[in-house]
Amino acid sequence: MADVQRALARVRERIAEACLRAERAPDSVTLVAVSKTFPAEAIAEAVVAGQRDFGENRVEEALPKMEEVKARLAVRGLGADLRWHLVGHLQSRKARDAAGRFHLIHSVDSLKLAGKLNARCAAQGVVQPILLECNVSGEDTKNGFQLHGWERDRARLDAFADQVAQIAGLLNLRVCGLMTMAPIVERPDEARPVFASLRALRDALSERMSGLSLDHLSMGMTDDFEAAIAEGATMVRIGRAIFGARG
Repeated sequence: MADVQRALARVRERIAEACLRAERAPDSVTLVAVSKTFPAEAIAEAVVAGQRDFGENRVEEALPKMEEVKARLAVRGLGADLRWHLVGHLQSRKARDAAGRFHLIHSVDSLKLAGKLNARCAAQGVVQPILLECNVSGEDTKNGFQLHGWERDRARLDAFADQVAQIAGLLNLRVCGLMTMAPIVERPDEARPVFASLRALRDALSERMSGLSLDHLSMGMTDDFEAAIAEGATMVRIGRAIFGARG
């Protein structure tokens, strides 16, 4: 427990320092502790250390773990206020299981997936908050709406804006912002153009659709979250710096 507590304290300190450099309030950034592949007991330790937001990559791993964590913490009077985030790729066939189970789904990456998720939420009578995953780096290995070079390609921006409008019109989804992943780089600041591109994309969409509140930018992980904060991240997804290396 002490290791997790120390790691969380250091990550929070680094977030606060990055916010100070960017002239932002530390509470303007939500730390999502990415607990994928780590057991329930590790998450429980983080909760005792004050962490409340947790991110999982796979629905089939997340759901039973969420129940186990709940049971572990209930006997200690903890866990009622946890917020679970789905940060990994969501397959269309998993929309049924994901609908209404997460505080926020970060990885809606197509109009088709949004439609399926909306239908499942409608059947359950729930409204699911989501982020739209955007591939602004152009990497073939990254999921998301393909938006590399959107700044110079008006047609690509127009097409995406049309899709966003359609998704925003789905009654059982609530679009809360955008998400991206930066490429692996030698120095964190090398990722800043990717994060700046996502922020500018959010701003461009907001100008076009004044009724849409794109409050969140989910970007930045263990190796580059300070660069992401410098470019306006409101959520950073950090696993290794908190829980250690995965086996």
